[in-house]
Amino acid sequence: MTLIDLFTDHVVHRKSLKDYVEIRKNIHERGEFNDKILLQAEEDLQRLKREDPEVYEAMYDTLAEIMHRDEGHYVEYPINFIRQILRIYKDGIPAEKVLEAYRRELDHRYRDAC
Repeated sequence: MTLIDLFTDHVVHRKSLKDYVEIRKNIHERGEFNDKILLQAEEDLQRLKREDPEVYEAMYDTLAEIMHRDEGHYVEYPINFIRQILRIYKDGIPAEKVLEAYRRELDHRYRDAC
C-alpha cells in the first residue's frame, strides 16, 4: 500500500492520524504533511468533534461526496480535507465558514481525472 493510500484510508475512515504518523515511519515515501502538522490536524479534528459535532459530520459528509463523485485527482481529496480542518483553528476561521468554503468544492467540476 502506498503512503497516499494509507493516508486516504486514515482520513476517510476517521482513523487516528497519530497512528498514521507511526505507520508511515516504516515507509520510505515523502508525504504532503510533516508529523507536527498531522498531529495538529488530529487534535483539531478531535476538538471540532467535541465543540461542533454538526460541522465535524458535515465536513466528513462533504469529503464522502467528493470521493464518491471522483471527478479530480483522488490523491488531493484527503489532503484538501486536512488543509480545511487546519484552517479552522490555525487561521481562526469559524468552522461554519470553512465548511461553507469546503462545500463549494462540490460545485467545481474538475473533469481532469485520468
